[in-house]
Amino acid sequence: MKYRTLPRTDLQLSAIGFGCWAIGGKWWGDDVDDKSSIAAIHAAVDHGINWFDTAPLYGHGHAEELLAKALGSRRHDVIIASKVGVRWRHQINDHAFSDLSPDHIIEDCECILRRLRLDTIPLLQVHWPCECSTPLEATLEALMALRDGGKIRYFGLCNYASRPLQQALAYAPELASLQTPYSMLRREFEFALRDVVAPEGEQALGMLAYETLCRGMLTGKFGAAPRFPSTDLRHNDERFREPLWSRAQGLVSALRLVGAKLNVPPAALAVGWVLRQPGVSVAIVGAKRAAQVAEQVRALELIGREKIWAALQPHVDRTRV
Repeated sequence: MKYRTLPRTDLQLSAIGFGCWAIGGKWWGDDVDDKSSIAAIHAAVDHGINWFDTAPLYGHGHAEELLAKALGSRRHDVIIASKVGVRWRHQINDHAFSDLSPDHIIEDCECILRRLRLDTIPLLQVHWPCECSTPLEATLEALMALRDGGKIRYFGLCNYASRPLQQALAYAPELASLQTPYSMLRREFEFALRDVVAPEGEQALGMLAYETLCRGMLTGKFGAAPRFPSTDLRHNDERFREPLWSRAQGLVSALRLVGAKLNVPPAALAVGWVLRQPGVSVAIVGAKRAAQVAEQVRALELIGREKIWAALQPHVDRTRV
């Protein structure tokens, strides 16, 4: 495993972090079970992964509870990043919305600490922008108060566009990170990696890339457009339907071909590409099973092999969904 210092912090993160959304057991199909999830967490630690990205929304707290159970006393030795702000209404199709009022942020943080059985959260992030009219400054002040009170060490944002991110940095220069989707297929935030995340001559903002496998599309395991059960959020994901499905298949085929020649899984190539991109600090990759973790960490073998990336880049340049 390789480790990178998250800019603006003293956190030494493994280049690959374990994404906990799927192990929450909700929205990722009928094949999620706690036994396999615990095995995946143990495999991550065995492979040198030292940080885990989770959130209360993942299984309505179950991912955090399962993570604490699987890690046991080792939860104090790894870095756990969680998120605040999301509420959900059980009576309305589990509709989730973002409430970033200071009172809710503080209450949400306390609940996370109890589920994780921690005294301090290493990195606490806002899950997505507020939908309840709370000013961004009030949200940031609540996060700073949690930090000053020892409840968290660092704070960051998730899913923010470049303009509000710049506003947040102006008000709270100590903001540690942005978490945003980024992959060979999803690159809409690419311009901001240079202009906002890592502007020339300034200290970079930590960038945590998620959805690096495009919800499994870049693993190459789907021979045809898959059919997911209604319990899987990909059931309604347009990227797994036409015409977007076919638009991505040239790149997926290239990943399969190059992976076969190198005897590495396509997933390793997809993760490795993300880790090479300027401005990216680390990559978050979700897993339901230990075997998936073993495939993903092979990305570290490939990062410096320039001929691989030169061969794949034309396929990346032609593809975006």
